[in-house]
Amino acid sequence: MTDFRFEWTRAAFTPDANPSFSDLLSRVDPGMLPGQREAGVAGVTLPHATTIVALRFGGGIIMAGDRRATEGYQIADRRIEKVFPADEYSAVAIAGAAGPAIDMVKLFQVEIEHYEKVEGELLSLEGKANKLAQMIKANFPLAMQGLVVVPLYGGYDVRRGAGRIFRYDAVGGRYEELDYHATGSGGTHARGSLRSTYEHDLPRDAAVRAVVEALLVASEEDVATGGPDLVRGIFPVVATVTARGYEQVLDNEIRTIVEALMAGREGGLG
Repeated sequence: MTDFRFEWTRAAFTPDANPSFSDLLSRVDPGMLPGQREAGVAGVTLPHATTIVALRFGGGIIMAGDRRATEGYQIADRRIEKVFPADEYSAVAIAGAAGPAIDMVKLFQVEIEHYEKVEGELLSLEGKANKLAQMIKANFPLAMQGLVVVPLYGGYDVRRGAGRIFRYDAVGGRYEELDYHATGSGGTHARGSLRSTYEHDLPRDAAVRAVVEALLVASEEDVATGGPDLVRGIFPVVATVTARGYEQVLDNEIRTIVEALMAGREGGLG
């Protein structure tokens, strides 16, 4: 994956009122931008991240993603991570072409930090969501080659004192979801599960269980979505964002939930 460090020239330090790191990068070394660096890869099969979900609960938002990446009809990775902190109070989850998506996340993280250092203040959650939409739009040439990146973004809006979730389309359209959303190859099945388990202002533990169950349901219906693996100890990445910031849920807690869900399914078959 790209490391957004490069040899700075004197021109790079020229005073600039524009706080965008992406614009600075395009001026100093445009070849480092993901959309430029990976052009001309049409016809190449690359790993794809599959199912991700996001849900609002009483304390903020929760994001989760399964661990499987596929390459055509093959499993490319059983332990890929699809949920990342964007900054202290927000998270981003990726679906689509894994390489460009992870590069976009890294650039997005730097973009937020750069803005806040230059401006000396926090960028609003809506401003961050808009910036991610611009980056997805810039990826459109790659999307036309099949390297589509469709993330979910959300966080705790400190100005409103509430969690917010944003989804995107392949050309950078941004839409706010009031309750929950899921995307990727198993997104339809995950949304169906959330439709039956979601309640307004769910407590944190119930919200964690809801997203884990949604991914489990998706894995049972969609071959590209990886289910939890109790033997190998592979579980979905689940993270909450609240007034306390970004926190990843421990595997031990997720294992307990998965075991309870599976026990319930076995009981139903009996």
